[in-house]
Amino acid sequence: MNTPAPSLKEILEKIQPPDQKIIERAREHTAGLAVPPRALGRLHEMGERLCGITRTLNPVMDAKAVVVMAGDHGIVEEGVSAFPQEVTGEMVKNFLAGGAGINCLCRHVGARVIVVDMGMKVDPRSLGPLTNGAFYAHKIAPGTANFSKGPAMSREQAKNAVLYGFKRASALFQEGVCLLGTGDMGIGNTTPSAAIGAVITHAGVDEMTGRGTGVDLAGLHRKKTAIQKGIDVNRPDPGDGLDVLAKVGGFEIGGIAGCILAGAFHHRPVVIDGFISTAGALIAHALCPAAGQYLFAGHCSEEPGHKIMLRHLNLDPILNLGLRLGEGTGGALAMSIIDAAAKVFREVLTFDQAGVSGKGSC
Repeated sequence: MNTPAPSLKEILEKIQPPDQKIIERAREHTAGLAVPPRALGRLHEMGERLCGITRTLNPVMDAKAVVVMAGDHGIVEEGVSAFPQEVTGEMVKNFLAGGAGINCLCRHVGARVIVVDMGMKVDPRSLGPLTNGAFYAHKIAPGTANFSKGPAMSREQAKNAVLYGFKRASALFQEGVCLLGTGDMGIGNTTPSAAIGAVITHAGVDEMTGRGTGVDLAGLHRKKTAIQKGIDVNRPDPGDGLDVLAKVGGFEIGGIAGCILAGAFHHRPVVIDGFISTAGALIAHALCPAAGQYLFAGHCSEEPGHKIMLRHLNLDPILNLGLRLGEGTGGALAMSIIDAAAKVFREVLTFDQAGVSGKGSC
């Protein structure tokens, strides 16, 4: 008999911080490695965190996957994007054909690409053949409502978006995935992400909002105006993650939040990508602050508000390469470094094992 899926309340109640005692034991192990003290810098800290997250002193990050959540946005009506909404479905088709940036970089790091329709306008059956096991349909609605005129979605839809993300990520963990990355596809989705960021971090709309896919100055003005109007009209509660998601968010952003909660629930690390993934992390953190301790920030994007979001989550980006593509690309690249941190912890010998004289031994 199948075990009933946990409710959101049950998920949030079960999540606990990483095991601090194991982290302390991991630090003791690192102190004995046959290298100068903490000579591999942040790789040591990452390896120790992986031990605490996974509750083991033998962290293995070999099985990797990136979940690309896709959804459309009613706020595009306000002229906030440089690309038409049809591009969401067209890019998903490219993901499934293996020809996008995320496919290339996931092949490079040995990660699977999983695409999930959380709320695209297009019918996925019109995209052509769907590759084996790479596509899942959890469509809540064909795009959100225009949040400059009212809520982007209902509270129930927001909860379902989070639970669908949790379900998909949980299935991957149960299949053996050790390290999960979050990605996104949705024309216009830097707009709800900036709105979420402004509400939860209490930053101004001007400092949170960037050009996204490359809008001109007039488009940037329209974007900021739409975000501020949406916040004023909807008055989202920054202390209630579901309220923020429902009022000014997106279905794919809710799905990303659910993936993050699944990582914390199953004691698995999650590497977030850029601006949109970090908006999902803000929602997850608002719902359950302990979930933030299971996150690695893949990179810092070119969106000006991304640094503010990362500071709010107390995360230091692993990479800073001027990336602004989304899709999960920055997170995928960072996976190789996280995997390296696990291997350093497991494979570098201690002074005793290597027969090397330690500092102060003479």
